[in-house]
Amino acid sequence: MGRKAVLRERAHVIVIALVVLLCTFTAVKDAAAVSVSQAGVLFLKISPGARPGGMGEAFVAVADDATATWWNPAGLAYQDHNELTLMHVNWLPQFKLEDLYYDFISYVHLVPEWGTFGGNLVFLNLGETERRGENNEYLGTFSSYEYAVTGSYGSLMTEKLALGVNMRFIYSHLSDRGAGAEQGSGVATSIGVDIGMIAKGPFGSWYDPLERLDLGANLSNMGPKVAYIDRAQADPLPTNLKFGFAYHVVDSPYNKLSLIGDVNKELVRRDDKGDSDPFYLALVSAWGDGPFFPTMIYNAGIEYWYSDLIALRGGYWNDDLGKIWPITFGASLQYSLYRFDFSYIHAGEGHPLQDTMRFSLSIGF
Repeated sequence: MGRKAVLRERAHVIVIALVVLLCTFTAVKDAAAVSVSQAGVLFLKISPGARPGGMGEAFVAVADDATATWWNPAGLAYQDHNELTLMHVNWLPQFKLEDLYYDFISYVHLVPEWGTFGGNLVFLNLGETERRGENNEYLGTFSSYEYAVTGSYGSLMTEKLALGVNMRFIYSHLSDRGAGAEQGSGVATSIGVDIGMIAKGPFGSWYDPLERLDLGANLSNMGPKVAYIDRAQADPLPTNLKFGFAYHVVDSPYNKLSLIGDVNKELVRRDDKGDSDPFYLALVSAWGDGPFFPTMIYNAGIEYWYSDLIALRGGYWNDDLGKIWPITFGASLQYSLYRFDFSYIHAGEGHPLQDTMRFSLSIGF
């Protein structure tokens, strides 16, 4: 590669770095959050993986394990082995509903000279509900659940820049029939697309500290609206733009310490009548609900590894509109090709997320 080509490559990565950093830190300054969502199929927003869960759900610039199929498909490009991850969590434990749970399974497979392929399945079980007639007579029960199946691909564009894409099928089964005189059923389907990017330091010799900085972005859940009864009542997918960074403070054979931060913006917009913009218009119109960087959620985390055997994590995220500011903790044990991850959420007494515990197992081969 000639000198001009090298300079062009460095300039390209530096521009990406500056844009992501500008968006990240300006958004943190505003520090408003919007998890009071205006979208449908909100199970797509539940973050999988006990490892990311332990560091404040900040992971878009890391995405270095099988959960990258959800967090950022560009992360697949930097993985040098195959991996399977399984996770189970009793969702919203304060409700004490045994049949309310969330499962996640993901697999990534390296194909030399082609890139890395992967896929995941997320499943949210909402339990059984009694059906009652007009006179409150018992008419049996029905089950409610939602799931999504995703195919992923990530590849290197240069040694420092990776891109990735997801294609997702979404199925929501809230009821097997409409309520009252409604026609149709409480079943809806849709498809969604994600695109992701990761840029890794160094970004040139002009500023040495940036050699330990990684940057990531993921635009997720772009697709048509979901309609249960009729298209006039359709809800948009929870399209989300996530920026993030990971700064590796210490990176030695026996000690690794990283600081991670993410910023999220839901790109969904409804007018005063409740009608929502199509996702391709909301990519622009959703930015008009406040200052230049309005209503965002930001996440921060820290991860320490000792000799690739034991990891400790902590994190926090800010959600002003959702009125939640949880603190998270996590740990990992790794032996050979096996890694067990655990995380815990402290969200405050009485909050539905309080005492949420995630357990996940990852197997590399």
